[in-house]
Amino acid sequence: MTTEPLLVVNELSTPSVWPASAVSAPGGDLSVAGVSLLELAERYGTPTYVLDEGEVRSRARAWLRALPEAEIVYAAKAFLCRAVVDWMEEEGLGLDVCSAGELELAATRGFPVERIVLHGNAKSPRDLGTALRLGVGRIVIDADCEIARLAAQVPAHDAQRVMVRVLPGIEAGAHPKIRTGAEGQKFGLSIANGDAEDAVARILGQLQLELTGLHCHLGSQISSPEPYERAVRELVSFFVRIRDRFGVVLPELDLGGGFAAAYLPGDAAPAPAVYGRRIRRALTGACADAGLPVPRLTVEPGRSIMAPAGIALYRVLAVKRSGCRVFVAVDGGMSDNPRPALYGARYTVRRVGRASAAPMRTATVVGRHCEAGDVLADGVELPEDVRPGDVLAVPASGAYQVSMASGYNMTGRPPVVAVADGLPRLLVRRETFEDQRRRDVGL
Repeated sequence: MTTEPLLVVNELSTPSVWPASAVSAPGGDLSVAGVSLLELAERYGTPTYVLDEGEVRSRARAWLRALPEAEIVYAAKAFLCRAVVDWMEEEGLGLDVCSAGELELAATRGFPVERIVLHGNAKSPRDLGTALRLGVGRIVIDADCEIARLAAQVPAHDAQRVMVRVLPGIEAGAHPKIRTGAEGQKFGLSIANGDAEDAVARILGQLQLELTGLHCHLGSQISSPEPYERAVRELVSFFVRIRDRFGVVLPELDLGGGFAAAYLPGDAAPAPAVYGRRIRRALTGACADAGLPVPRLTVEPGRSIMAPAGIALYRVLAVKRSGCRVFVAVDGGMSDNPRPALYGARYTVRRVGRASAAPMRTATVVGRHCEAGDVLADGVELPEDVRPGDVLAVPASGAYQVSMASGYNMTGRPPVVAVADGLPRLLVRRETFEDQRRRDVGL
């Protein structure tokens, strides 16, 4: 049987909605890393999430090549499981976690805790206590009330390394709900109104805290390096103010993540090398102009590593017309992918495992839940003869889907299967009714 590449990707410079290993095969099937998607749907049921391990690793390495002098920290909130912890450690990345749960998962897997950064705009006592107990590398201060609370928990004669998350006042990101660097957000401390500078003063007055640098996060799905260049200039200016007022030159700058991934053909998603080159040039130039040494840089890619490596598989349950629209209902929905309902995310959809000569028609792929907003993909092209039982594949599904999955309607969260070298491996099993029943302890 002959196969041909679905899309050739050269050094990750050409945005693709499919993993580089994806190839079309006769009969309408599609294989990823040498494994048939139809066979995966049959073996593991649907919905199922497929993760191309080779794609994850190659994208992690692309970030390391793009910024060899920087620390690359994987944003675990995109998707985390024990295997992903292992992959990131083996590839030399750090981890950015947002809860005690994510932190415990990484630590119990043996991930070096000094390479872990703890984030969060509302850290619980458990979050902070776990971070201090395990000895995480850095904790990002997101609110002034965290300063004394954290310092009080640090053992005497110890000092916890911290950074301050600041708001540079920059609008960036594909949707208002995922723009986090502008004024008026719940995240960070404003440079403009003086809150960030006041926080720096308070931290420097705490013997139990060691201020190592500044942190910012502009948003998500940022498809141009330009906002990062502006953020660099704003933060270097703030470094200068800190030096001039406190006599301290901070050694670290964390620019966060938010780097775009392609969800639709033609989406802008620059290669890591493009972001890296522009960020490095801006940082070097701004520091030279300010008479500052170049701080150690950290970036936190999550989506750009994980999203393109994932594919969601669904089975069609119903096809019907309503007015002038064709609805294709599948056995998943907003319980495994809330992104379309939350902020209008768009996806590509392809039928796999059945070839036909039927013409294509515009359809709306919807989920099974009792919500009018349970739409997975609107305005996609599917064969006119799509029918119940068909398997649909949705690429670019590796990030912020399983990690945000819910128990809505008690349908059970889907499994995650890794593929590599022609073999599948179950990473996360399907959530069963028994799993849900055991949590219900009421009489």
